[in-house]
Amino acid sequence: MANIKIVTDSSIQLTPEEIKEHHITVIPLTIMIDNTVYIDGETITRDQFMTEMASASALPKTSQPAIGNFVETYEQLAADGSQILSIHMLRAISGTVDTARQAGEMAKADVTVIDSDFTDRAMAFQVLKAAEVVENGGNMADALAAIQDVHDHTKLYMGVTNLTNLVKGGRLSHAAGVISNLLNIKVVLQVADSELKVLRKGRGMKTITKFIDEMEVEMRGLKNIRAIGISHADGLELSEKIKAQLQAVLPNIEILVRATDPVIATHSGAGAFAVMYYTEN
Repeated sequence: MANIKIVTDSSIQLTPEEIKEHHITVIPLTIMIDNTVYIDGETITRDQFMTEMASASALPKTSQPAIGNFVETYEQLAADGSQILSIHMLRAISGTVDTARQAGEMAKADVTVIDSDFTDRAMAFQVLKAAEVVENGGNMADALAAIQDVHDHTKLYMGVTNLTNLVKGGRLSHAAGVISNLLNIKVVLQVADSELKVLRKGRGMKTITKFIDEMEVEMRGLKNIRAIGISHADGLELSEKIKAQLQAVLPNIEILVRATDPVIATHSGAGAFAVMYYTEN
């Protein structure tokens, strides 16, 4: 039986140890800040990106990897006869998955491309589950079934504390953004049905803290949470507080806290955070 190799993009939230242990290939996205082009994770770190974005004259521009990068990667990985399973961030945020699909059709390789419908650690849940299935001898059908099951039991919530970047990026009208910032409006979003949906908006951080309290109650009532991820855009202090609050009621669940990738940080702006988890039957 041919081996299966897993490919993803750099919007994912994986530790270096996880990438190495599971032999995951991560194709980097590119970011342009004031006419300087950076390669995500290679020529700029996530912390460096936040610093550069704060002093930039315009909103950074992010772009999916070149189709040639995908084709070359697929063909190199498939040279030994392996199949390729390529899992990417939701299409609503980036055209990366479309580029991957085009490359898969062009490459001299057996490539299966999946839109995870998520990003960050929520996408990592699918990638890590696929790796587990493959490492235990599963075939492509087994991996796809496991990915779908994780997908169907994943939640991704995001809190945005400053709407400036959402306005600059065209995801919120300028007038609405100005009014919202004047009123100190905070927004809670959920990634569901392949799109960002507004769950709640209100004045001040009490909007965020109330939602976190409600989320804690929701998660405390679940007996089968497998993993939790908290990602942030220059919001480590708040993320650590959320972790402590959740860890107190879910002491046996691993909670990973890390900085998010430039694609998400560009849209969300500094101070944003995301909480992701999935359950198993």
